[in-house]
Amino acid sequence: MAELDKPQREVEVPGDWTYASAPESRDIVEIADRYGHFVGGEWLEPTETYETIAPRDEEPLAAVGQATAADVGRAVAAARTAYADGWSSLPGSERAKYLFRIARILQERSREFAVLESLNGGKPIKESRDVDLPLAAAHFFYYAGWADKLEYAFPNRRPRPVGVAGQIIPWNFPLLMLAWKVAPALACGNTVVLKPAETTPLTALLFCDVLRQAELPDGVVNIITGDGRTGAALVESEDVDKIAFTGSTEVGKEIQRRLAGTGKKLTLELGGKAANIVFDDAALDQAVEGIVNGIYFNQGHVCCAGSRLFVQESIYEPLVAKLERRLTTLRVGDPLDKNTDVGAINSAAQLERIRELVASGEEEGAEIYQPPCVLPEKGYWFAPTVFTNVAQSYRIAQEEIFGPVLSVLTFRTPEEAVEKANNTPYGLSAGVWTEKGSRILWMAHRLRAGVVWANTFNRFDPSSPFGGYKESGFGREGGLHGLEPYLTFEDSETFGG
Repeated sequence: MAELDKPQREVEVPGDWTYASAPESRDIVEIADRYGHFVGGEWLEPTETYETIAPRDEEPLAAVGQATAADVGRAVAAARTAYADGWSSLPGSERAKYLFRIARILQERSREFAVLESLNGGKPIKESRDVDLPLAAAHFFYYAGWADKLEYAFPNRRPRPVGVAGQIIPWNFPLLMLAWKVAPALACGNTVVLKPAETTPLTALLFCDVLRQAELPDGVVNIITGDGRTGAALVESEDVDKIAFTGSTEVGKEIQRRLAGTGKKLTLELGGKAANIVFDDAALDQAVEGIVNGIYFNQGHVCCAGSRLFVQESIYEPLVAKLERRLTTLRVGDPLDKNTDVGAINSAAQLERIRELVASGEEEGAEIYQPPCVLPEKGYWFAPTVFTNVAQSYRIAQEEIFGPVLSVLTFRTPEEAVEKANNTPYGLSAGVWTEKGSRILWMAHRLRAGVVWANTFNRFDPSSPFGGYKESGFGREGGLHGLEPYLTFEDSETFGG
């Protein structure tokens, strides 16, 4: 029988195309049993500690110091000493060398930091690996380039460092927010006392080892851990010259009240309730991907998350159908699995807030959709959620949920879209989806938001300033604008008669 005439064995076609698990090893990172405070280049033994956990399964990770007012005072004193002993007068080209070293070390140890960020924070490893770490290193690279060019950045204004900067960062992007704040502060010649969020301190504590590797002078960066009491002590310290805070609007308002009349410089990056606006000429499949990235990235733990979706009425039904179908493909699960799209909610308290607001949406009459998915039994989890039939007055359309929950509303005209989008106490970001460039510019001019993305969402670059209006805070981080809060300016020179 000819070779071609022989009966061929039938190949079975797989019926299940689900992903096999692809867990990242946690062995790459070593977590100490107990951490103190990094002050003046040394570790201070804490008098009080608390436990930080992994939100995926509530596993205890380490005992972390709860800084007292005395600990905060020591850290501020160490920063003041380092500032006076040469860091503030060091040439910008020399400061830049330290920033470049830090950036390169972050790149070299990126896998280690990514695993720890996902383990302690709950975000998917592919987001820590592909977004947080590259951007953190990029911010240090970017501001290293500015360190010896401040006179050119602000011509005729004689820029000088502010002094000691107190910095308080949130739990949703621990390492990236550290980079956003520490890099420009050091580039301008300031010293730093930084307090990471209570629930996610571990990458900031690991960053202390990066400072050791980079041989940064002792006391230039000091890291203390603790809850709101530690942050309050840092804000109220009389020897701190500038406060930079990223977090909730409520805490931001309290900080502003406490600093009123003190003369301290202040920048606030607070909450948001961003509008993602889709016109009828938009590429719907592309828009759906942008919508998903806008709200389900990092479990919706993003201050600029596109939590309000405004859809032009003529495309409402097909877009919602595409969106719900896309949600069925999202994989919710272990943050250290490389296939995971939506990880764990950061804490029990945040999970309770999400549940409470989702329940209010159902009670007020909105229609809820959640794709079928099996949530792990242990840990803090919430399924990706879409609300339709939402009114502007509903709490889910007005309050920041800070979770994987999307509210869908409609509009007919561009003017109506702007009016509805601006109907919020926040003003951090917005997105516009349309093929018309003139419409993008028309909308961006009228949207009261610090950042407006066009045919994309959640795109960040160290050269681009970020910040908001209204209850989303004031001041900018990133870009040339991010240098100014860390500088004071002498009187400009007067030229001519």
